[in-house]
Order: sequence, then structure tokens, then C-alpha cells
Amino acid sequence: MKKMVCLLSVCLTLASCGMQGRSEKEIQTSDKAVVRNSEVTAKDHVEVLYFHGKQRCATCIAIENNTLAVMKENLSEQVKKGEVVFKVIDISKKENEKIAEQYEVTWSSLFVVGYKNGQETAENMTQFAFGNARKSPEVFKEGLVKTINDMLK
Repeated sequence: MKKMVCLLSVCLTLASCGMQGRSEKEIQTSDKAVVRNSEVTAKDHVEVLYFHGKQRCATCIAIENNTLAVMKENLSEQVKKGEVVFKVIDISKKENEKIAEQYEVTWSSLFVVGYKNGQETAENMTQFAFGNARKSPEVFKEGLVKTINDMLK
């Protein structure tokens, strides 16, 4: 029954979203700061994980764009040092099934995951992101920066 509900929600999300893709390997911002989808060398760090499917709606796209803006405008030094990493993960791709299962993701989602002293702490920001990224982008950005900075402490 739970699988049916998840499958139904994925189908509804895909039906309501538009098509738009982006490379998962590396996203370069205009000021030359690079947001990598790769392993991080820093022991303690924060990963911002944006999960999406093949088709995305305007809100899904706003979540990615505003998260990129936060990386560029507020956290560029932390990104350069490897303290903060932004990963864009297409859950429709076979190679991303494992991480989607790890976070129990079945549709567009945003997680902030902190790694400190060998411990992982995950904050599911999906509801907050969908509620603010498109219509209140400044609220979204402020909340994301605060969550990331709290995990960096």
C-alpha cells in the first residue's frame, strides 16, 4: 500500500511538472565558484542535496536556482574550501537510486546533511522549500543559509 501511495505521488508530480534538466557533474556559477557533485575532502562538512525527476515544475526549478544563488552569494568561501557542497540529483537515473532510497526520496526534495565528528545529521527542508522558494525567495534563502550555518558550527 505504501509503495502504491509513493508511486501515485511520483506520477502526479511528474504529470504536473515541466521538462528541464541540468548536468549533475558540475555547475559553475558566474563568479567562477564551482558547485561540485563529487566526494568532499573535508572531514566535517555540509551537503545540500536537491533531488528531482526528469520533469520539473516552476517551484522545483526555483528551489534549484535559489539554492545555487545561496551557494554563490552567501557561501562561496565555504564551497571553495569544501565545507559546503551542493549536489543536484536526478532520481530518474539508475545511478542515483541508492541515494534516493537512503533518504526515502520519491519526488523533488531538498535535504541539508551535516557531517560532524563522524555523525550524519539530515534536515529535510522539502516542505519549507516548496512553501517559499518560488513565492518568497528571500525567506527561502535566509532559512537555507541559517540551516547550513547551524550545521557548520
